[in-house]
Amino acid sequence: MIKVLIIGGDGQLGQCFKSISSNWEKLELIFGDKIDCDILDYAVLLKVFSLHKPDFVINCAAYTAVDMAEEEEKMARAINATGAGNVAKACEAFNATLIHISTDFVFEGNTPVLLNEEMATTPISVYGQTKLEGEQMVAKSCEKYFIVRTSWLYSEFANNFMKTMLKLSETRTDLGIISDQVGSPTYAVDLADAVLRIIDSGNSNYGTYHYSNEGVISWYDFAHGIFELSEKAMVLNPLKTFEYPTKAKRPAWSAMDKTKIKMEFGLKIPYWSDSLALALSRNK
Repeated sequence: MIKVLIIGGDGQLGQCFKSISSNWEKLELIFGDKIDCDILDYAVLLKVFSLHKPDFVINCAAYTAVDMAEEEEKMARAINATGAGNVAKACEAFNATLIHISTDFVFEGNTPVLLNEEMATTPISVYGQTKLEGEQMVAKSCEKYFIVRTSWLYSEFANNFMKTMLKLSETRTDLGIISDQVGSPTYAVDLADAVLRIIDSGNSNYGTYHYSNEGVISWYDFAHGIFELSEKAMVLNPLKTFEYPTKAKRPAWSAMDKTKIKMEFGLKIPYWSDSLALALSRNK
């Protein structure tokens, strides 16, 4: 059995790993939450690693409140950068391979081409900057690592855009949705499956990879798909970013090139609307 410690097991992505754990008989998934596996306490991490002796560690723990990070920069950096570094150091100490989940927000988002792993990273928000610092800490602190950048995560678990739209449909008949921020939604269950496939492959070509569902759309398109597939009546009004100001700036374009991860691990990535239909069917 390959032992896999999942840090941040009580979050959205962690719950997605739990939902598919029975599909992977060769993998023993161990879930650590923010209480018993505190990434800000290196001594605690060492005890957890010593107890479980994982072969792989998946770091799902992150500060993801993008706007709040502008006011809580110290906390965002502690979790996204220092915490990631602590996990990486523990992995190095116990010879475990780290899979660290990162974000499309490490890019500025002003170039409308598919963003590959070699392109310059220029974050425009505290969240993006601290996640980039986390990537750098991982690369500096351990030799065996995969950094997987993803985007627009949603699922039937926790709080996310899909569930927010469905909840709003209970009290609203019309909504304004941003139409000039473009990227790719990612069904978190698909991401979890892809990560476990990386582990199962035995491939040790470490480095940075991009993963999202196929297709490039706006938040407006995503909302339209949610209401159309769930057969809920909603009038959608497209908004420009300047019409809906937020504390944190967001990339106007963050669609990522997945060629590297598909070629390296033989992944077939689902199209965004197919995965959305599946997520909606499971959101009961």
